[in-house]
Parts: sequence; structure tokens; C-alpha cells
Amino acid sequence: MGPRPRRPTVTASVGGVLVGSAHPVVVQSMTNTDTADIEGTVRQVAALWRAGSQIVRVTVNNEESAAAVPHIVEFLRMRGVEVPIVGDFHYNGHILLHKYEDCARALAKYRINPGNVGAKRHDENFAAIVERAIEFGKPVRIGVNWGSLDQALLTELMDANAARPEHARKDAKTVMMEAMVESAMRSAAAAERLGLPHDRILLSAKVSGVQDLVAVYRMLAPLSDYPLHLGLTEAGMGTKGIVASAAGLSILLQEGIGDTIRVSLTPKPGGDRTEEVHVAQQILQSLELRSFTPQVTSCPGCGRTTSTYFQKLAEDIQGYLRDQMPLWRDTHPGVEEMKVAVMGCVVNGPGESKHANLGISLPGTFEEPKAPVYVDGQHTVTLRGDHIAEEFKRILDEYVDSHYPARMAETAGV
Repeated sequence: MGPRPRRPTVTASVGGVLVGSAHPVVVQSMTNTDTADIEGTVRQVAALWRAGSQIVRVTVNNEESAAAVPHIVEFLRMRGVEVPIVGDFHYNGHILLHKYEDCARALAKYRINPGNVGAKRHDENFAAIVERAIEFGKPVRIGVNWGSLDQALLTELMDANAARPEHARKDAKTVMMEAMVESAMRSAAAAERLGLPHDRILLSAKVSGVQDLVAVYRMLAPLSDYPLHLGLTEAGMGTKGIVASAAGLSILLQEGIGDTIRVSLTPKPGGDRTEEVHVAQQILQSLELRSFTPQVTSCPGCGRTTSTYFQKLAEDIQGYLRDQMPLWRDTHPGVEEMKVAVMGCVVNGPGESKHANLGISLPGTFEEPKAPVYVDGQHTVTLRGDHIAEEFKRILDEYVDSHYPARMAETAGV
């Protein structure tokens, strides 16, 4: 029993990356550099792309960042990094997109927050951004956020709720959710009235809590066939951010809701921004919606495994697979679906190893110092001594070469 069929949507093209129910769920990310720092932003975008981010968003919040965008896109292209760059606009997007035409051209998509386009001239400012998107053939994500919700709309719905009979009134949180959904839908309708094609609109409604995320997207999903972008607006740091993102996104994805996702982790100072990409990929791979890198199964350890050798080997093999994937992805198609088991004792080791494409069962405490290796369920060799890791990697490389023929070789035979 797998996830429900995807909610049917139109397909939106974001710089050539196709987003919609007819295509795999897209992983995206966002930089945390000062966009005006061209070299720093280029480095981070390239790292996110190498990690597997298919779309990268950058903040465009002032004139310096708007002026930097076309240079960032050009330098990325010169380095062979062909990833769509999305501009995140708040408050002054209508000004920047018109003053910096090269920025408007270079971006693959514009993100508009309807709550942050100005209160007094809301409709005019919103229209100015949409008109630029129409002019340059760009899609737009209308991204509603509960931290910056359109206050005029929220007040309207709150007043309407207060006017209901007491028994029919909704709680404040429900009204806020309804306001988010209404903001997204009204904005999408306004964009289409201005002339933006239906298939160039994507929607999101971001909140910080898992249950709220599930609730608001369940409300939003049935109302249109626009592609939906999923993510907690502030997932948090470390374990909290990872678990909250996995919990919320998994529920919705299992229900067939969601066409592109981002995991908004707060990194440690100087931390690796690419972690959010790896977490997003792992969520999709754990749900069996997509495959990105060979998976390593390893046991948690117990009193039978007082040695840490199997843990170190599992970590070593997982790192080796991730390091090899940029090369294997191009040369050995299908390898991302491979399963590897690194187990720590005789209780589940041989059985689990037999279920993997390639498995090794290491000796637990007081067990005979040998490590049987299984290839497609069959015991093929037993490793001993001080070089088990190197020998297992060699077997791994041989398996990849023999079971996932190189694309170059396939082409040569045509």
C-alpha cells in the first residue's frame, strides 16, 4: 500500500524544471547569503545544486541584490551550474523588478507574498509584479505566510466571523487558516485577470506547526489545480527541524498533496546549508516517491555489538555512496535505487543483508571475527582482517559497474 495518487495539477515550468502532478516531486532550497555578495552566493547555490537541489531561491530585498542577480546567474552558467534561480520578493518587489530589468529577465520565477506588497497600494503593487512576469514569461509562486498575512483580508474574515451567531462562530486559528487560503486563491484569480497564464501560477501557504500545515493544505488543495509548494515556514534547528519537517510533509505527500518541497532548517553558525536538501531528498526516498542515492540499512546496535566498527563502516559507506553519486548519476543510471546493508551481528545481520542488493554482516561481541558478504541475497565471500572496509568498497564498485551499465557504454552500442 503506497501513497494516494497525486492531486491532479497543471504543469508549471520553472526554468525548465517541470513542477506538477505529472512529474516527480521537486526538491528546492534557499540561500542564506547576502545576495549582493555575488561570489558567496554563487558558491552556496553551486553547493546546493551539487547536493541535489533542482531549484534555488535567493532573497532580492534591495537594489544591490537586484543588481547582483544577473551576474550570479551568469557566473553559475559559466561554472556549469544550470539551476533555476527564483527571486524572493517582499515589500519592494514591484520597484526592483521594474528598475532592474536584467534581474527580472535572469530570474526563473518570482515569489510574491500577498501580505507584503503594501497595504495602501496593494493591488497596484501586486499588479506591477505580475505584469513583469507576463512580460518576461516567468511563473509566479503566490506564497502566503501566516507571519505576514494580509491584515485587511484577515480583519474582513474576522469581522464576518464575529457577526455569526455564537454557536456558528469559528475559533481564531480556523479563521486565520481560512484567510491564508482565501489570500492565495484571490491572488491567483487576480493574477489570471491581469493576464498571467493559469499554468504559470504555483501556490503555497506556510505555517510553523505540523498540524497547522496539514490543516491549511487540506483546505487549499481541493480548490484548484495549481501546483503546490510544501514546507514549514520555520522548521527549526537540528533534530526538531528535521523531525517536524518529516512529520508534516510526509502526511501531505502520503495523501497525494504537494508538487515541490523545501525543508527550512535553521543551520548552526557556519553550518552546512546543504543539509536541508539531503533531508528533503530523504523524506521523498523514505516514502518511496523518488530515489536519489543508494540507501544504507544499518542496525542501531545493542549489547551484542559493543564494538563501534559496524557503525563506523556504515557511516563510511553512506558517505562514500553520497560522494560517488554526482559521477554515478551520469554514468550509471538506476544506481540511486540500490540498497546496501551494513549489519552488526548474527541476529539480523545475514537476513537483512540478504534483502539488500549488497550486504555485509559484521561480527558482534564474542562472535567469530568474520564478515560474510551477500550479493543479491547470495553469500559470495567472507571478509576477514584489517581491510574489510576497503574490500567491501571494491565489491561495491564492482557491483555498480556490473549491474548498472555505464551510459557511455550503452550509447556506444547504439
